[in-house]
Amino acid sequence: MSDATPTPQNDRPDFDTMTRDIADVPAVEVITTVAVHLMSAAAVNLGLAEEGSDHKDLDEARKLITALAGLVTAGAPEIGSYHAGPLRDGLKSLQLAFREASVIADEPGQGPGEKFTGPVYG
Repeated sequence: MSDATPTPQNDRPDFDTMTRDIADVPAVEVITTVAVHLMSAAAVNLGLAEEGSDHKDLDEARKLITALAGLVTAGAPEIGSYHAGPLRDGLKSLQLAFREASVIADEPGQGPGEKFTGPVYG
């Protein structure tokens, strides 16, 4: 049994006033936000965060980087080079970090996301 007492209805936050309606969020903001979340998750799974080795999972990192590459490649024409450029740079950094972290190197063009970006070289 929980010690927490139920919160009366009128004490609950009004989520409508706390968040924007998703219809009001520009597509470029949604795309870049999702890309940044994918980048962050991939970096953690590459062991690049604090206590990195505790969270290192290259299989998960590969999936996240591939998803990021697909999003950036497909979204770039829609969001323009001003927004896509930094996302491409971050993606390339993650792809190179993956290559460095892997014990068994992927063939050029076979690394995470490279089917969307082409081979990545340092």
